[in-house]
Amino acid sequence: MSRLQKRFADLKATGRKALIPFITAGDPKSDVTVPLLHALVEAGADVLELGIPFSDPMAEGPAIQHACERALLHHVSTHDVLNMVREFRKQDNETPIVLMGYLNPIEVLGYDVFAEAAVAAGADGMITVDLPPEEAEDYLAAFHKYGLDSIFLLAPTSTDARIKQVAAAASGFVYYVSLRGVTGASHIDTKEVQEKINIITMPDTNIKKKFNFFIKTKFYLLWRWWSAVQSSSASLNWSNIPTKSTRTWVNSCPACVLP
Repeated sequence: MSRLQKRFADLKATGRKALIPFITAGDPKSDVTVPLLHALVEAGADVLELGIPFSDPMAEGPAIQHACERALLHHVSTHDVLNMVREFRKQDNETPIVLMGYLNPIEVLGYDVFAEAAVAAGADGMITVDLPPEEAEDYLAAFHKYGLDSIFLLAPTSTDARIKQVAAAASGFVYYVSLRGVTGASHIDTKEVQEKINIITMPDTNIKKKFNFFIKTKFYLLWRWWSAVQSSSASLNWSNIPTKSTRTWVNSCPACVLP
């Protein structure tokens, strides 16, 4: 059983949801990332999502764009990110880490090289934002070979056929982007989310749910429909200040962990 599978199983057994905060590796500077990851876990994070800085994060709003810019000013590379994961694992071998980024840096290294290195460092999965499943055959083969989960995205506009296609290709969990627009957009139609989740979780899809939104008050409206909630823009806004404040932000999300 992988770290991700075990964490979701343990949470389900206790009736809890998972909180998955996101930070960009190397933001605001490289030596902050590993202590920040530990601070997030200490404050209650169940899974960690760690962004690989990229020069053209096309799906992101201002918060993640600026985070990537700050990290790239310090020349943070994919190898540096994997070294941060390796350093984190010296103290924590239980908390799952999911990497998030874009296809270009992975292709530069090669699918097999990246997958092998990521698993060796201690990563558990990869969200590649700009890779659709129909173009992922070689990517999936390499990730399956080394045991790195391939996490794909669904959107409010995803068709029934697309949902089944993603469910067939994905492992670990499926990432549902609960709103239209770039990351950090503020409006969520909770009725639309509920209707879409009812479709996504039909018995023939076999999908675990995960939402991409960050407004704390929405947690209380949506908790009953998902297995986990991911927060990116909000956690990045907190991650530029001391780790004590980051702990405060995580502790302010109780609906993410209560049955």
